[in-house]
Amino acid sequence: MKTRITEMFGIRYPIIQGGMMWVGRAELAAAVSNAGGLGILTALTQATPELLRQEIRRCSEMTDKPFGVNLTILPSIKPIPYDEYLQAAVECGVKVIETAGRNPERFIPYLRANNVKVIHKCTSVRHAVKAEKVGCDAVSVDGFECAGHPGEDDVTNLVLIPCAAAKLSIPIVASGGIATGSQMAAAMLLGAEGINMGSRFVATKEAPVHHNMKQAMVDADERQTTLMFRSLNNTVRVFKNTVSKEVVEIEAKAGNTDFNELQPLVAGVRGRERCIEGGDVDDGIWTVGMVMGLIDDIPSCKVLIDRMVAEAHDAMKQRLSWF
Repeated sequence: MKTRITEMFGIRYPIIQGGMMWVGRAELAAAVSNAGGLGILTALTQATPELLRQEIRRCSEMTDKPFGVNLTILPSIKPIPYDEYLQAAVECGVKVIETAGRNPERFIPYLRANNVKVIHKCTSVRHAVKAEKVGCDAVSVDGFECAGHPGEDDVTNLVLIPCAAAKLSIPIVASGGIATGSQMAAAMLLGAEGINMGSRFVATKEAPVHHNMKQAMVDADERQTTLMFRSLNNTVRVFKNTVSKEVVEIEAKAGNTDFNELQPLVAGVRGRERCIEGGDVDDGIWTVGMVMGLIDDIPSCKVLIDRMVAEAHDAMKQRLSWF
């Protein structure tokens, strides 16, 4: 399979692993890259830039294929040394940076000077257009189906991808709700040149999360997510459990939502320790997409990617023959 995405990133298949907090570690990123996709390490999973350097070196020992680093740029009470994280990645030889959150414009000159390709995650056409304008090499367009932050426009990929394709000249990666080869083929027909998968890669053998979480994704269906923080204009899609239901109930109260009331429930440390690491999928917040309805096994990354590529080819041959 050859698209501008495979050519740009030097990968066999146009399949990118999402840069997920606590999950985007060397084990998963290397497995995806070895299988022909583009694995992504999540910079801020590492507590310091030096720890990111160590994780990059660890990943390099597991694969000789390209992999990238995700840097999510968001407001923070405690300042985050974003420049130092980027410098760590660049100095360790990483040639693909995935940015998310705020506008990455101020980082573009440094990355371009070091021959690093930049793909920016967007949840709207207007943000994708801006990303192209400031010099990003590609955009990952996240539809409303996605896990984590889907933005506030509530536009699904069936509309969002072709809308973005009509406005952009740089390549588009479809992200959100994808788990099968037929979906990959459909995304390409809509105008994408690659796909990004987060939740589907969590439910693989190499993902560094507790088996209970993977099994919960297999057992759940497409209705097992909920949207939090709508009252705060910071919508996030998460697994529907006791804690997320309580958050939504608090937000439904009359008057403005007090985040201090939510904070003990939604703390990232709680979700990581109790759910991702501890395996109690009901006692914290963890992000996952509606795509759970299409996940029914826990394969290796290689088995998953090989299967998807074969399914995509079959879908293109069989279903397009109807026309």
